[in-house]
Amino acid sequence: QVQLVESGGGLVQAGDSLRLSCAASGRTFSLYSMGWFRQAPGNEREFVAAISWNGNTYYTDSAKGRFTISRDNAKSTVYLQLNSLKPEDTAVYYCAAPDGQNRLQDPVPVGGWYVYWGQGTQVTVSS
Repeated sequence: QVQLVESGGGLVQAGDSLRLSCAASGRTFSLYSMGWFRQAPGNEREFVAAISWNGNTYYTDSAKGRFTISRDNAKSTVYLQLNSLKPEDTAVYYCAAPDGQNRLQDPVPVGGWYVYWGQGTQVTVSS
């Protein structure tokens, strides 16, 4: 059973930084791409960033230059560094992992490709 546990959210001011973590368990972490999504109140869940099993990174336009995704396979953890935060970044952030048949596959920036989700961590940015 794959489990994902996010941490690191909080209340910050515009321009501040946060680092989100997602600890994974239940299978060989290094074989799978991982993604980060977010959902603001009243909005649909949206893709933020992804990292492939071999370290290639992908970002939505709003995240490029401000957010950095990384992974530590020894710790089975994926990170999302959030810099220069803006009030519009306020959302619940979720990490996600694909089904076991998608091992060694590049990530897809669509929520439906992922089947395992964490509980989410709240990021609130005040102006």
